[in-house]
Amino acid sequence: MDNQSQESNYRPTLNDGDRIDPTKSLEEKQKQLAVDTADITGEHLQVPTFFVVQQGDEEPKALHHIRDAEEISDVIRQARMDEDGNRIWD
Repeated sequence: MDNQSQESNYRPTLNDGDRIDPTKSLEEKQKQLAVDTADITGEHLQVPTFFVVQQGDEEPKALHHIRDAEEISDVIRQARMDEDGNRIWD
């Protein structure tokens, strides 16, 4: 399949890094960057497109940094660390 016909399956975005490709594996989504550039100070910034989370015994899932922002915030609020540095979920 050529890129042009493949592209028509995805919603257009201003930033190519924000694209959601349902055919990508979890590992590929983990590597996708929404931002990979230097800022005005010259510091190199990298922002992942997807945040992979796993709660308890659930399968890991990739949350999109824009589409799933509320769920990402909820996951962060639920994560706690015990005295030994182990993650526990509320």
